[in-house]
Amino acid sequence: MPELKKKLTLYGLTMIAVGSCIGSGIFVTPASIVSTLPHHGWVLIVWALGGLIALTGALTFAELGGLFPKAGGVYVFLKEAYGRLTGFLYGWVILLVINTGALAALGLAFADYMTFFIPDLGQGGKVGLAAVTILGLTAINITGVSISQIFANTFTSLKLLAIAGIIVAGIAYFVLTSPADIQLNLALGQEQPEGLMGALLLALIGVLWSFGGWHHASYLAGEAIDAPRTVPRAMILGALIVTLTYVLVNLAYMLLLPLPEIAGTERVAGDAVMRLVPYGGKLVAVIIAISIFGTIGIYTMTAPRIYYAMARDGIFFKQLAEVHPRFRTPVNAMVIQAVWAVLLLLFWGTFYKLITYVTFMDIAFMTMAGVSVIIFRQKLKDTERPYKVVAYPVVPLIFISISGAFVISTIIQQPTESGAALILLALGVLAYQFFEKQHRKEGGEGEKS
Repeated sequence: MPELKKKLTLYGLTMIAVGSCIGSGIFVTPASIVSTLPHHGWVLIVWALGGLIALTGALTFAELGGLFPKAGGVYVFLKEAYGRLTGFLYGWVILLVINTGALAALGLAFADYMTFFIPDLGQGGKVGLAAVTILGLTAINITGVSISQIFANTFTSLKLLAIAGIIVAGIAYFVLTSPADIQLNLALGQEQPEGLMGALLLALIGVLWSFGGWHHASYLAGEAIDAPRTVPRAMILGALIVTLTYVLVNLAYMLLLPLPEIAGTERVAGDAVMRLVPYGGKLVAVIIAISIFGTIGIYTMTAPRIYYAMARDGIFFKQLAEVHPRFRTPVNAMVIQAVWAVLLLLFWGTFYKLITYVTFMDIAFMTMAGVSVIIFRQKLKDTERPYKVVAYPVVPLIFISISGAFVISTIIQQPTESGAALILLALGVLAYQFFEKQHRKEGGEGEKS
């Protein structure tokens, strides 16, 4: 059977980690975050908090990535720590909820920004454009990981340059505007938010949606050059770059617009740049469309490696373990993901419901993966580690505690979306039993988990 090619470099994996994070979130979610936290300082703090979660998570996962440099990343960490059932459930929700939900949301956001140029697109047209985009980029990524790496490098570099332009615009406005105007801007919305802790946790939904993705580099470990060292470095560099970018661009938004205007717009970047450039809305629409397009391309590439790894372990459809004989990519796994993402587009609701549905389950499993570092420190004491998390166990515990608080808060504050995700998880247990039974019939060795 053909194997996956090891072609991904440190730069390529870092751009995948960065590009997986920077999609639509930083351009779409600031309005809901400012509405929840109408205070300049707390807005910056919640974005910095998201960066702290991402960085402590990346430092924690760096040890796991060095310990298990295999295709599938987080799936492998969970399977090795908790057993095949937990690993399967992660892959199950990645396919049915997390990655496909993210793809659907990104596709809708991409189509929404295209209405700048196609105003009569309509809701049906938006769904159709989103579907074509997801299917088309999947087809491109099937042609080989080298093509995927070039794609990720190009589009991630473009989006970083574009965001740097917005940051420069914010600084320029600060310099060109009188101090009195700046003080007026900063004075609006400075009242301390009521129920601060609950507001912070609620605001984290949009923040973590925007930060989600740095761990996608781990999914591609099976195709990375010198994976035990390359994968950890890529995740850490990716988290650092994204954190700095997000804090600075939110500062730029607040230098360009009063908080009430940020809270009242779904196109904050466009409105902000229009303060300096008359046609800023359309200019930023192009930038955001490029950014989202690049992230969809990366998502269609990364997560299918999980379904591929599951199939090779005998706990998913065996056809998903097939590698294209010419392109050496998991073609069937990539196709099934694209098809399900399109189905979600047709049957799911609003953008905000999508990101709540996705983020809740993602962070729940990421928290469990964070705990696995502590488990492996006891379980695999004598195993060589190319990278060890700094300040152990403080760094993993920061990631675990903040992420765990977010999961609990979401269950309490968003019961409909989190309840739907939990039902789907329960169905996954039944699906696992089916696949294990099939695996045993075919002569495979099952594991109790």
